[in-house]
Amino acid sequence: MERSGTALIGRVARALPYAFVAACGLIPLLAVLHASWRGGAGTDAWPHLAAVLGFSLWQAALSTLLALAAGLPLAWLLARFRVPGRRVMRALVLLPFVMPTVVTAAGFVATLGPRGPLAELWREFGGTWPTVIPSLGAVLLAHVFYNYGVVVQIVGGAWRALGPRPAEAAALLGATPWQVFSRVTVPLLWPAVASAALLVFIYTFGSFGVIVFLGGARMATVEVEIWRQTAQLLRLDLAATLALLQLGVTTLATAGYTWLTGRVAPQTPQVSPEAPPPRRRREWLAVAAGWALVLAFSLPLLALVLRSFAPLERGASGLSLAAWRLLGENPRGSYFFVPPAQAIGNSLLITVVASALALALGVLAAYSLRTPTRRVWREALLMLPLGISAVTLGLGFVLVFGPLGRLRDLWLIPVAHALLAFPLVLRSLAPALRNLDPRLREAAALLGATPWRAVWRVELPLLRGALIAGAALAAAVSLGDYGAALLLGRPDAPTIPLVIGRLLGQPGAANYAQALALASILLLLTGACALLVDRSER
Repeated sequence: MERSGTALIGRVARALPYAFVAACGLIPLLAVLHASWRGGAGTDAWPHLAAVLGFSLWQAALSTLLALAAGLPLAWLLARFRVPGRRVMRALVLLPFVMPTVVTAAGFVATLGPRGPLAELWREFGGTWPTVIPSLGAVLLAHVFYNYGVVVQIVGGAWRALGPRPAEAAALLGATPWQVFSRVTVPLLWPAVASAALLVFIYTFGSFGVIVFLGGARMATVEVEIWRQTAQLLRLDLAATLALLQLGVTTLATAGYTWLTGRVAPQTPQVSPEAPPPRRRREWLAVAAGWALVLAFSLPLLALVLRSFAPLERGASGLSLAAWRLLGENPRGSYFFVPPAQAIGNSLLITVVASALALALGVLAAYSLRTPTRRVWREALLMLPLGISAVTLGLGFVLVFGPLGRLRDLWLIPVAHALLAFPLVLRSLAPALRNLDPRLREAAALLGATPWRAVWRVELPLLRGALIAGAALAAAVSLGDYGAALLLGRPDAPTIPLVIGRLLGQPGAANYAQALALASILLLLTGACALLVDRSER
């Protein structure tokens, strides 16, 4: 009787992730589908929708090409040579990927805006700084900043896994360096390059915060238009139609990415011991160029932090803590004003709840995938949130929970964040769990341990690195979310990204400085998450 009760509890626990994804992901998507079918976009709206979709597609394609152009040389450099300061370079390359969009936007405004260091330097020589923000160039540059690390991570890992032996064997057979590259290296690496390109395309196609802050009113991706139709024009039917178009594109891209990842060579977390240090002059020039590129992409984050310490008085120089002191003040004494510092506590509380929920469900889902029965379909359902954007999920929550009068409940944002982070946690845990030796559980059972005790005392301690990485990724997703929180957030309980967005949208040097100070705090928190992920993978 006890054994049957334990088996029942196990089945219920393994079913919880599927129930969570179905209830919080699939049902909102069905609500979006129903709203689109019931309302329907009129024929007069289709030209506008087609223009929005077309802009989203071509800017995502151009962003992907630029990210590949920036990431592939660095992937080659880190794979072929033992670069001095490799760990620091790798951390700087991966840091932008976990940065929230509001931090990136604030960093680019601080660097390229009219009050940035480049504008001041330009004015010193008597020039007039052009309008860089808002512009398409700033959007594309921000997309490359975000995603070139994805290319370096995926392609560089596959390149390291190849090792030098295939190229050496081809060279021994008389192949020239170009023949080795075109006929050996490229065919072996194309799945990694294609999968990285598809992943970058998915991220840039659904770009929201970057377009809102750096693109201006004339630019609108599908994601931005969904938010505008929902929150400003109250056209839920058009928003739902756009959400379905976006879901169709991301589903196709995600399916291609999933297929390609199965063809990528296994990646190793560190550079192969066979990788030599740079010796020749051109190799050292390549290292210098790589460091210059990485430092150039790190400039917005550095400018963000430095500008947060700038004095608020016009014409003053030096460093000041004035912007940081204003974070906890209510200068107008308004009852409806929430001090920016309160948003830090709100974000941390939401992050803790969302990360704990995503981690618990990720563990249960990883164990459920150990059974081979219908594993492909079960994994496809669990990875469904990967193709749902934050704004589309927020729209689904509005359609489902709005009629029930639960739209402003505080638990909606942590649940939405947990759903968005859940696939990343599962991606971190499932491979680590599959690599565990099954004989460990058998040995624990022979010593009298129950299945639950074997999991708790034997397997989970061995999964410590993957658990830390999954929790850190979930925390980074929750801390940086702007799209879902914009639709589901309450005015009296804003998160850090919402307050930064509000401050950047208001005139005045004090508001701008407070936005940069809050963005610096968010940079510190998400940077700590990136550091945890990097250390757990070593």
